[in-house]
Amino acid sequence: MAAAFGWDQGAIFSTAVADANTQGHSAESFLTFQNQFYDFIQKCNIQGNFIYRDQLHQNLMMKKHFLEVHLDHVYAFHSDLADRLKKAPSEMLPLFETAAQRSAKRILFANAAAVDDQDAPPIQITLKSSDSVTSIRDMNATYIGKLVRITGIVIGASTLTAKATSVHLMCRSCRYVKVLPVTSGFSGLQMPRTCDGPALPGAPKDCPMDPFIIVHDKCKFVDQQSIKLQEAPDIVPVGELPRHILMSADRQMVNKVMPGTRATIMGIYSVINHKEARSERTRGGVAIRTAYLRVVGLEVHQDQSNRNAAVFSPEEEEQFVTIARRPGFYEEFAKSIAPSIFGHADVKKAVACLLFGGSRKRLADGMRLRGDINVLLLGDPGVAKSQLLKFVERVAPIAVYTSGKGSSAAGLTASVIRDPGSREFYLEGGAMVLADGGVVCIDEFDKMRDEDRVAIHEAMEQQTISIAKAGITTMLNSRTSVLAAANPVFGRYDDLKTPGENIDFQSTILSRFDMIFILKDAHDEASDQRIARHVMGIHRQNVTEDLNQVDFDMHTMRRYITYARSRCSPRLGEEAAERLSSYFVRIRSEVRALEQKTGSRAAVPITVRQLEAVIRISESLAKMTLSPTVREDHVDEAIRLFQLSTMHAVESGSVVDDMSMGALRSEIRQVEDEIIARLPIGSQTSVAAMLNDFTARGMTDAAVHRAVRILADRGTLQFRHQRRVIYRSGA
Repeated sequence: MAAAFGWDQGAIFSTAVADANTQGHSAESFLTFQNQFYDFIQKCNIQGNFIYRDQLHQNLMMKKHFLEVHLDHVYAFHSDLADRLKKAPSEMLPLFETAAQRSAKRILFANAAAVDDQDAPPIQITLKSSDSVTSIRDMNATYIGKLVRITGIVIGASTLTAKATSVHLMCRSCRYVKVLPVTSGFSGLQMPRTCDGPALPGAPKDCPMDPFIIVHDKCKFVDQQSIKLQEAPDIVPVGELPRHILMSADRQMVNKVMPGTRATIMGIYSVINHKEARSERTRGGVAIRTAYLRVVGLEVHQDQSNRNAAVFSPEEEEQFVTIARRPGFYEEFAKSIAPSIFGHADVKKAVACLLFGGSRKRLADGMRLRGDINVLLLGDPGVAKSQLLKFVERVAPIAVYTSGKGSSAAGLTASVIRDPGSREFYLEGGAMVLADGGVVCIDEFDKMRDEDRVAIHEAMEQQTISIAKAGITTMLNSRTSVLAAANPVFGRYDDLKTPGENIDFQSTILSRFDMIFILKDAHDEASDQRIARHVMGIHRQNVTEDLNQVDFDMHTMRRYITYARSRCSPRLGEEAAERLSSYFVRIRSEVRALEQKTGSRAAVPITVRQLEAVIRISESLAKMTLSPTVREDHVDEAIRLFQLSTMHAVESGSVVDDMSMGALRSEIRQVEDEIIARLPIGSQTSVAAMLNDFTARGMTDAAVHRAVRILADRGTLQFRHQRRVIYRSGA
C-alpha cells in the first residue's frame, strides 16, 4: 500500500509548512506575515515617496494587475521577513499577493471595509534583486524551494496555455457544486472519489463513485508559458556543452521574451514529475524529479531589447565624451583591436567600423535599411584571420563564434523542436538569432555547404529569418553583423589567376559583404623580421611594442561600443552625400570599363548595395567619435577603406596587357568552341587531362582556365569533385 501514496502519483503533493512545534499556530503566524507584507506596501518610504503604494495605484489605473518589488527594499523594511521570503518563497508569495489584493481593495473602493477582499482583482507580485547571479550548472538539490537569480539566453518559448487556478466541480447525480483550488500548475488534480454534498429532501443519498465532472466554463484560468533558458556562451567552460533549464512563467510574465533575448530571471527552483518519469521505461526510478524554475521576476537586458535605455553613470558618460574628443582616437582604437596580431592596420580599422555599425533606418513606407556592417576576410593560411575573429567575439557586447564546417542551416538560423512533454512544436533560435544586436563570427566560411550558406542570405541583408516548418510560419529578428573568414579556392591566393578563379563564392553572397579583404602572405625579408621579433616578444615576455602602446582595455572598449551604439545615430551631411553619389558613379564606370577590357564579369559585383556599404562605413566612423553628422573626412576614410578592400578585390589579377588582349580573347573563344564540340551534354572529363591536351597543342594555361571559367559562369559547365572534374550540363 505504500506505493499508492507519495510523489509517484499524479496528485498534488503537500506537506506541513511549519515546524511540528508551531503547527498549532501556523494560521496565526501566516496572518502575521500577511499583515507585515501589507504594512510594507503601505508604509515603505524611499526618499519621501511611498513607492509601492504609488506604483500599485498607477498600475491599477492602467489595468495592470501586478506589483514589482525590489528585495533590497524588503530587507531595509523588515530583514526577517525578507529572509523568510527568500528561503520559503512558495509559502510567502501567496501571502504577499493577498496583502497586495487588500491594498488594491483600499485603492479601488471608497468604503473598503464593507467590501470583501475577494472582490478586488488578484495582484501578481514580481521580484527584483541585486544579489549575485547563480550559474545554471551550479544549481543542485540544495537550491530546491529557494529563490534563485540566473542569467542566460532564451532559446525557446512555447505558445500560451491556460493554467487552472480553481476547478469548478459538479456532481452528476445530485448537482452538488464544489470548488477546489489548484496550488500547482504542473501536477494533476486529485478528483474526490465520493460526493460529500447534503442529501436532497425526500430522496436518499445514492451518488455513485467518482460522481464529479469539471465545469470548464466556470473554472478560473491564468496564462502560462514554458520558456527554455540556456547559459550565455561567454560563461560556458571550454569543452562543455551549454546547460539549459525549463522555466514556467504565468500571468504578467508571459510574452516578455522571444528566442535570442538575453535576460536575468528571478525564480523559485522547483521540481516536476514529468509523464516520462511514470512510463514503463523509467518506472523503477522512485521519486526522481525534473528541475524547473517558476518565474517570479524577469529583466530583459537593455543592451539588446532597447538600446536607448542602456544604463551609464554620469562619470562614464563624461569619460566617453572625453575619449571621443581625443585627437587621433580612431587610430588608437583600431590599434587596440587584437594588439598581439602584427600589422593588418586597415583590417583592424574595418573591424572597428563593424563593431560600431552604421545607423539603422526605417523609411516612411515601412521598409528597413540595415546599419550593421558585414566583413569578409579572404586570405592565405597563417595570416591570423581566426585570431582576429576570436578577439572580436570577446570584445563585442553580444557575439557568437561558429565554424563553417560544423554549422548547419538550422544551427545558424532556427530549428523546430518537438517538446517531449506537450508534443508541441516550438522554435529554438540559432547563432544568427542568439547574436541579435551583436556580431556573428563565422570561421572557415568557404568550408560550408552551399545550401547552408544560402540560409543566411536573408539574415545578412533583410536581417530577418523566415521560418515555414512543421506548420510554424513566423519571422525572427537577426539584426547582426557578420565577420567571416575564408581561404581561396586553391588554399593560397594565386596572383596569376583572376579573382573569380580565386574566390569560389556566388555573387549573391559576395554582394552582401560591405568590405572584402584579400590577405596575402607576402614573402618580404624586412617584414618577416618584424613579424619574427613581434612573435618572439609575445612568447618570451608576453610584451611587445604594440601591446605597450594599447590605450584601451577590453572592458573599456566594450562599454564604449555599447554607449556609442545606444546614444549616437549619425546622418549624412549634404557635402558628404554629394561626394558619395559621385564616387558611386565613378566606380561603376571603372568596373564597366574593366569588364569590357577583360571580357568577363567582375567576380565581386558593384551594385547599389556597395553604395549603401560606403554610407554605413561613413556613419560608423562618425559614430566612433560620437559625431551627429557624417562629415567629408568620414566619407574620405570610408572610400579609402572600400578601395583597399572590395575595389582591390575587384581589380586584383584582372590587369592584362593591352597588346596581348586581342590574341588572348581569340584564343579563349577557340578553346570555348572546342570544349563545346568535344564534350557532349551529360559527359564529364578531368580538368588535368583537358589542360594537358590543350597545352600540348600550343594553347596557354591562362586561356584554358579563363574559357572554362566563362563556360561555368554561363551554366554550360559545372565543377565537380573539388574542381578536379568538369561536367557538361547545358548548351
